Amino acid sequence: MAATSHPINLEVDNETLAGTLLAPQQRMPGVLFVHGWGGSQARDMQRGRHIAGLGCVCLTFDMRGHEKTLQYRQSVTREQNLQDILAAYDRLIQHPATDPERIAVIGTSYGGYLAAILTALRPVRWLAMRVPALYWDEQWDTPKQQLERARLMEYRNSRVAPETNRALSACAAFSGDVLIVESEHDEHVPHATIMSYRAAFQRSHSMTHRIIDGADHSLSSERCQQAYTDILTSWVSEMVIGDRIGHLN
Repeated sequence: MAATSHPINLEVDNETLAGTLLAPQQRMPGVLFVHGWGGSQARDMQRGRHIAGLGCVCLTFDMRGHEKTLQYRQSVTREQNLQDILAAYDRLIQHPATDPERIAVIGTSYGGYLAAILTALRPVRWLAMRVPALYWDEQWDTPKQQLERARLMEYRNSRVAPETNRALSACAAFSGDVLIVESEHDEHVPHATIMSYRAAFQRSHSMTHRIIDGADHSLSSERCQQAYTDILTSWVSEMVIGDRIGHLN
């Protein structure tokens, strides 16, 4: 199915964020991509084109502190980036081709963490997280760049209970389908963090956990990038096709 792409602007707190909306020709599931800290919508756009071809409306965008708003990198907070994601979500469901009851959110690292929190604020049916990062709840309005990295790694290497963390609490309440993709040699998100996320999903409809062998956090090799693309596309395809069969029945 052919997809059309349209550049869009997202207005958040008097700032303009750049995004790209990719959509098929009929009402379909919506897919929101959320990049990681220091990333951009560039990689997401490549994968979005594949997934739009499956029959989905895909929206990618650049959070504040990235690309055209890089001047805010030192001052942007988690709250502000969460507001960016909420604005993108609301824009996605406004598109006439989007079915608001069938929304998938795909987040990477920092974006995966914020995507988990999003599920407590907006309806999400499918949640995919690649190397989801984890942060303590305190200092929520402190610039993200100022959070102490050594303390973050100590926190991530511990087992964190859902009731003590906003993102994990949202995961505990999530009843949709989940994909978690882990990197074997992740230097930022250790295995303990992945297991904290896995343990939190007590109500999910399904849980898929994949590990990319030999991969680092950023998937620096093309082999690892392709492996993730294959995993993600296969999972989204399974969810969308299964959903269509369910509608037919």
